[in-house]
Amino acid sequence: MFAPVLSALRDQLSKWDEKQAERRGKPVPVSHIAGLPSVRTLGDLLRVRAQRSGGRPAMYERQSGPDDSGKPSWQAITYEQFLQRAASVARALLELGLARGDRVAVLGPTQASWPIYDFGAQLAGLVSWGIYPQQTVEQIRYLLQHSDTRVVFVDGEAELKTVLEATQDLPFVVAIVPWTEALFAQVRGRDLRLVAPSRFCGPPLSSAEIEEQQSRIHPEGTAILIYTSGTTGPPKGAMISHRNIVSLFSNAHNVQEMFEDDYTYSFLPMAHAAERVFACFGRISAGLPTYFASSTGAVLTEIREVRPTLFGSVPRLFEKAYTKIHTEVERQPRPVRELFAWAVSVGKKRADCILHSRPIPPAIDLQYRVAERLVFSKLRQAFGGRIRYFIVGAAPTPRHVLEFFWAANMPIFEVFGMTEATVVTHGNRVGATKLGTVGRVIPPMQCAIAEDGEVLLRGPWVFKGYFKDEAATAQILTPATEAEGPGGPWLHTGDIGTLDEDGYLRITDRKKHLIITSGGKNLAPANIEAAIKSADPLISHVLACGDNRPYVTALVVPSPLETLEWGAEKGLVSKPDLDARTRELLANPAARSEALNRNMAQVVQHPEFSRRMIDAVRRGNQHLAHVETIRRFILLDRDLSQEHGELTPTMKVKRRELLQRYAERFNQLYDDESFGFSV
Repeated sequence: MFAPVLSALRDQLSKWDEKQAERRGKPVPVSHIAGLPSVRTLGDLLRVRAQRSGGRPAMYERQSGPDDSGKPSWQAITYEQFLQRAASVARALLELGLARGDRVAVLGPTQASWPIYDFGAQLAGLVSWGIYPQQTVEQIRYLLQHSDTRVVFVDGEAELKTVLEATQDLPFVVAIVPWTEALFAQVRGRDLRLVAPSRFCGPPLSSAEIEEQQSRIHPEGTAILIYTSGTTGPPKGAMISHRNIVSLFSNAHNVQEMFEDDYTYSFLPMAHAAERVFACFGRISAGLPTYFASSTGAVLTEIREVRPTLFGSVPRLFEKAYTKIHTEVERQPRPVRELFAWAVSVGKKRADCILHSRPIPPAIDLQYRVAERLVFSKLRQAFGGRIRYFIVGAAPTPRHVLEFFWAANMPIFEVFGMTEATVVTHGNRVGATKLGTVGRVIPPMQCAIAEDGEVLLRGPWVFKGYFKDEAATAQILTPATEAEGPGGPWLHTGDIGTLDEDGYLRITDRKKHLIITSGGKNLAPANIEAAIKSADPLISHVLACGDNRPYVTALVVPSPLETLEWGAEKGLVSKPDLDARTRELLANPAARSEALNRNMAQVVQHPEFSRRMIDAVRRGNQHLAHVETIRRFILLDRDLSQEHGELTPTMKVKRRELLQRYAERFNQLYDDESFGFSV
């Protein structure tokens, strides 16, 4: 009786699928240029790409007004224009007297000017590096002094003020260049080294001059410096060679599937190795364009305008999206909640077939296509509606978040790497993914597990060493044995991990973070912290403590926006305060103002909030072995911040500093049962 109905439904869904496919057309895989003999250096990467794809867009920037049809306007910069602008920067740098190998720094938002200045330095045969925004005068002075930087390109009045103060006693800095003429006009005369940006918009180096400059560069020479985030001490400058970068993208076909009509959206800091090397340099090798966010606060709006097909970010973004979606669903009528739960259940069954390379049963396929039209297509609109996959790294993504996005046909591929190995060495990819792992090693890199569980890497992407720090270099790079053959030294990652029988790598923790209890048990704090953190969206960070202690305790840190929203529902935060703090966080997610801290404290100090945190820790403990469970904890009344020296510019927790800062409170947890919270 139902056969005709099912047949008609299949036909209708098939027609809809065909229309969706027609919109994209038959995809053409990209052809990376990094493997060409003419590409020896990072500068060659842009030079050759402009020769091959000169008229194609390299970048888009959002304009202040709408286009003729009233839609948001995005201005394209072609690869030829990119090259010419960078070549103008290169000539101006050489005219300032810079010599091959001199250092040039860029400080500013993720916009088109950043890669133009970056590649201007590369075309001139210089070494370029990036400075994270919102650092102190002392931090910037240290970095500039350590790197012997000659020229600094800087955007923003506040950042420029910091740089001017930091460079007062640094005579080797010969030029400080504001990004805009308006900013230059504001500060003209404050320092004789201030140079108008118009000077870097003059006649470009010719093609012959560019080729000559590049021919003088040895591929093993340092192309870029990337300063580590400094979780265990002062930042160190990792020297990444031209060969490191070119070799990575020569093997990019082993990394991820990309097509000529793919495009991305960029908003992560360009000073970060992943955004600069893997994303920016990778796009040039592949010939793909990107849309640059006009600001961090505009990301949620602009991503729906741009509708990217590929998207890279950190796990926290997807965790927040997961929480937001499920919170909204819980507020809906029961039929809507049940439809959503059914769709997710069907999506997970379909995803499980894909992940295990099994055929999708016809019944599941039919149900999924219904779920797609009724539920998942709407969810994907939050990311523009055209996403093929996400790439995520820097920290583990909770399993339930991965499963949900895979169910919604928005696969998240976790990858692994480190600055010292040119950003990426392992990755899950289309047709080769295991959730909960960071994938297989990317050939020709090699991966091994040391006797103590540390992940070791070897191959052409291993960096040259740390700038001006032979001792630190010797600690992280050790020679291979004669039996292991050629391939360079082993890089000690500092990560603890395991390799399964299929070669998939699972990272369990940092080697220096392992907790050894007074009973001699070795515990991985990352597992403990992840279990507690994932138990409640109101938790931002968890810091486990238990070294040489009888049991594990923790510092639990609330998440700003989620905590304030909960507080508003309980009448603890006013609507105007919530709106003001929301705008503040959207405009600058790393900001932790005094007003925000006060509003958070109002909520956290309420007894109902602490009861909720106790319940969350109990739920998290259910996923841990008995010896790992949190017995007692401290609840902070604000989020961690860079201002307090608790987070790095990449928002990583400075574990050592936190353990020292809260040492007395942790001691009190063990000595005074009336202090803190017991579980």
